[in-house]
Amino acid sequence: MAYPKPRCSNFTTTSRTHLQSLGVITDDPFLTETNNTQKRKLSQKRKTQPYREIFEFFIEDFKTYKPLLSSIKNAYEVMLAHQREKIRALEPLKAKLVTVNEDCNERILAMRAEERSEISMLKKEKMNLLKIIDKKNEEKISLQSEVTKLRKTLAEEYLRYLSERDARKILIADLNELRYQREDMSLAQSPGIWGEDPVKLTVALKMARQDLARTQMELNTMKANFGDVVPRRDFEMQEKTNKDLQEQLDSLRDDYKEVCKEHEMLLQLHMSTLKERDQYHSELQEIQRTSTPRPDWAKCEDVVAGGPDRWHMLAEGKNSDQLVDVLLEEIGVGLLQEKDFFPGLGYEESIPPFLRFEGVVENKKPTKKDVINLLKDAWKERLAEEQKEKFQDFFLNFLERRFGPADAMAWAYTIFENIKLFRSNEVMSQFYAVLMGKWNESVYIKQKETVTQLLKEMTNVDSQNEGLLTMEQLSTVLKSTFPFKKEEKIQELMEAGGWHPSSSNADLLNYHSLFAEDEEGQSRPFVQQLWEQYLDEKDDYLQELKQELGLELREKVTLPKVREALMTIDPKLDKQTLNSYLSQAFQLPVTELPEEAEEKTEDIVIQLQTALERLQMADIRRMGPREQEPVS
Repeated sequence: MAYPKPRCSNFTTTSRTHLQSLGVITDDPFLTETNNTQKRKLSQKRKTQPYREIFEFFIEDFKTYKPLLSSIKNAYEVMLAHQREKIRALEPLKAKLVTVNEDCNERILAMRAEERSEISMLKKEKMNLLKIIDKKNEEKISLQSEVTKLRKTLAEEYLRYLSERDARKILIADLNELRYQREDMSLAQSPGIWGEDPVKLTVALKMARQDLARTQMELNTMKANFGDVVPRRDFEMQEKTNKDLQEQLDSLRDDYKEVCKEHEMLLQLHMSTLKERDQYHSELQEIQRTSTPRPDWAKCEDVVAGGPDRWHMLAEGKNSDQLVDVLLEEIGVGLLQEKDFFPGLGYEESIPPFLRFEGVVENKKPTKKDVINLLKDAWKERLAEEQKEKFQDFFLNFLERRFGPADAMAWAYTIFENIKLFRSNEVMSQFYAVLMGKWNESVYIKQKETVTQLLKEMTNVDSQNEGLLTMEQLSTVLKSTFPFKKEEKIQELMEAGGWHPSSSNADLLNYHSLFAEDEEGQSRPFVQQLWEQYLDEKDDYLQELKQELGLELREKVTLPKVREALMTIDPKLDKQTLNSYLSQAFQLPVTELPEEAEEKTEDIVIQLQTALERLQMADIRRMGPREQEPVS
C-alpha cells in the first residue's frame, strides 16, 4: 500500500509557493539548499516506495510469517521516522553556523583594520628610529675627528714646549759661564777687593766651584728626571677635556646600544605581526570556505505565532545567537504543547528527588504566566520558612501542598520542562539554576535582599515621599550602598536607570520604576545591570584568588593556602564569612574546619578547579578593598 507523504514536505512546498507569489522570499542559496534537501528526501521516499509495497505483498502472501514480517517492517518504519525527526531537529543548527560565520567575519575585519594601523604606526616609528641612528652616527664621526684633531694639536704644542725648554737650558748655561768668567777676571784684576789674604780667596773660590759642581749635578739630575713633565695646569686642562670627551663618547655608545635593542625589538614585533597576519589570513580563508550565508531573520515573521508584530517584539535588541534561542523556545513551546504525557525517569540516585517516578505523567500544559506565578509563590514560601530541608525536597513538598500528592509529580515534570526550555526568562532561569544545584539559593536570596535594601535607601532619601529622586541623589545612594564599586560601574547603573551624560543632575527620576517587573517577571534594565555587575565582580574575585594562589587549575591546593589567599585579596573578610567560603570550597561543615594553628590542615587538599567551581555556585562578595587599592 502507498504511504502518504509527510505533512512537513507538503507544508514546505505550499508555503514556499505562496511566499514566492507574494514576493516575500527569493531563491537565495540557503533556501535552494533547503529545497534540494527536501527534493532528495522526496526522491528517496519514492525509490523506497516500491520496496515497501512489495514487502507488504510478501506479508499478505506468507500468512505464516506475517507477524514476524510485520514486526520487522514496523521496526524499520520506527527507525526511519526517528531518523527523520533527528534530521529535522538538526536543521536549526544551520542558523547557528551562519551566526558563527558572521561573528568571525566581523572579528577578522576588525583585526585586519587594527593590524593595518599598527603596521603603519610601526613603519613610521622605524623610519624615525633610523633617522635618529643616522644622526647619532654622524655625531660620533664628528666627535672622533675632533678628538683626532685635538690629539694632533696637543702633540704639536708638546714639541714646541720641549724645544723651548731645551733652548732655555742652553741659554741659562751660557749666561752662567759668562758670569763665572767675569767674576774670575774681576778677581784677577782687583785683588785688593778681598783684602790682603789670597789664600783665603783661593779657598773661597774652591768652595764656590765645588758648590757650583754639586748644584750643576743636581740640576742635571732634575733635568733627567723631569725633562718630559708637562706643566700641571696644562695637564689638568687636557685631562678635563679628555674626560668630557670620554663621557660624551660613553653616552653616545649607550644611546646607540639602546637604539639597537629597540630596533631588534621592533624587528621581532614586526615578524610576530607578520606571522599573526598570515595566521588570520589562513583562518579567514578557511572560514570563508566553510561558512554559510547569513540568514534572513525577516522570514520568521510569517512563521512565528503572532505574526510580524510579535516577532519584532521578540527580536528587538537581540543578536543572532539570542535570536536562535528565541526560535528554539518558540519551537520548544509548540512541541511541549503537543505532548500529552512525559515519560518518568525512574528512581536512580542521579535523578533529582522531584523527578523520581516510574511510568508516564500528564502534561498539565500551563501558560508561561502561570508557571512564573507558581515559581514566585514557591520563592515566597521558601523565604518565609526556616529553610532546613534541601531545595529539591522543598519544591516537591510545595507542589504536594499546592496540588495534592496525586498531581504533584505531574506538575513537577511540567514545570521542570518549562523552566528548562525558557532560559531567556529571568525568573525561570534563576529558579532552574537553583533547583539543579548550579547556584546556591543564597545567591538568589542575597540579590533580592540587595535590591530591597537599595529601594529602602532611595525611599529614605525621598523625604517628600513623592517617589522622585534627582540624579545626584541617585548617585549618592548608589555610592553609599555599594562603596567598593568603581566610578564607571556607578555610571553604568545610572545610565541603565535613564541617566545620560547630557542630562542635568537636577533631572528627576521615578525610582520605583527602576524595580518594576513586566507580566513575565522580567526586571528593568537597572536591576539586570545590577545582576550582571554582581556576576562580573564574582568572576573577578575568583580570578584574583587564582592569581594569588599561583597554581594551575589541575594542581592541588591546601586549605591553609586558600585561607591565606582569601585574606590577602580581601583583608576585611571576617572569620565567619571566611569559614563559610572555606566550607563551600572544601565541602566541610563549618564546625569541622580546623583552626590555622592545627597541623592537620595541610592534609586537607582539593583540586583548584573544583574549589573555584564550588565557590562560583555560592554567594561570594568582596568585604573590603585590598590594602594597595584606593576605595572608589
